[in-house]
Parts: sequence; structure tokens; C-alpha cells
Amino acid sequence: MTDNKLIGVSRRGLLGAFAATALVAAPTYTNAFGVLRGAGDIRRIRMYSGRTGESMDTIYWIEGEYIPEVLKEINHFMRDWRSDDTVKMDMRTIDIMAASHRLMDVSEPYMLLSGYRSPRTNAMLRSRSGGVAKNSLHMKGQAADLRLQSRSVGQMAKAAAACASGGVGKYSRSNFVHMDCGPVRSWGG
Repeated sequence: MTDNKLIGVSRRGLLGAFAATALVAAPTYTNAFGVLRGAGDIRRIRMYSGRTGESMDTIYWIEGEYIPEVLKEINHFMRDWRSDDTVKMDMRTIDIMAASHRLMDVSEPYMLLSGYRSPRTNAMLRSRSGGVAKNSLHMKGQAADLRLQSRSVGQMAKAAAACASGGVGKYSRSNFVHMDCGPVRSWGG
């Protein structure tokens, strides 16, 4: 006699298993979003760091909930590479980054120039440049400086501004866009 009950398997567990298998395929299957949409609402972030040589292509949110293990990976990835310090990144910033990326309809990952900055790193950068805020949201894990080769600073800033969820700074001379989850505002040229 067989028992047809599923023991210890929940909808959430099945979605997690599906997401894990999709993560393996995601780097080679550019339409993963379309495939996963049938399984529920997801959020994905793709980044690489020229400073550390690391890259990330991951689903961090499924069906209205963040995936804790993935958030830890994001925190580590976005660490202050100069000091190796980490902080819990504000997921609102990650959501803005992911939404902007989707609006631009690109498969290229972001190049992360700066995520979290320790107060010491921020002070050092501030001493070298007038463009670094004394109370930068980078020090709170609420900001990221990003670049895409396939999109201009203007295109990236426009996508981030369309989210109407935080600050957007255009740094055209340095070829990057600042995105944060602070008050809605924009600056730069």
C-alpha cells in the first residue's frame, strides 16, 4: 500500500528548490525571468566587481519574501573591498538596482564600483574628492555606484529615476550612476 501524502514538502520548499536549480541555469539562460514568472514573483540581481574579481547572478526574492542565505551573499559581495568590512545592505537599494536593470532590458551584469563603505574608507575617499558626501549612505549600506558598458550614464539614471524610490546621481565624467534608497532626489550631469 502506498501513501500519497507529501511529508515535509511545502510550496515554499518546492519554490526554493526550483529557484536553486534556476540559479545554476540563469547565467546561460537569459530568459530565466520569463520561465520563473510562472512559478511566482521573483527578483534577480546580476553584478560583478572588477576590484575583487567576483561575480553574482542570483534570485534573492521569491513570492514576496527575501531569501536569507542569498542576502548574506549580497552583503558579502557588496562589502568594503578595501577593509573587507561588511554590513547588512538595505534591500530597498537592491530592489531599486534590480528594477532599474529590468527597465533597461539588459543581460549584462552591473559593474559594482562601490557598495558599503566603512567610515574610514569614506573619509579617505572624501579627502581625495569633493564628490564624496561626509554622511554618505554608502556607510549605512543604502547606496551603490554602478556602471554598465551597454548603457549610458543617462540611460541608467533615467531607469533608476523611473523607480521613484531614492536618490540617483549621474557621474558622467567617471561613467557611473549612484543609486540609493534615501529621499527621492537627483543630481549630477
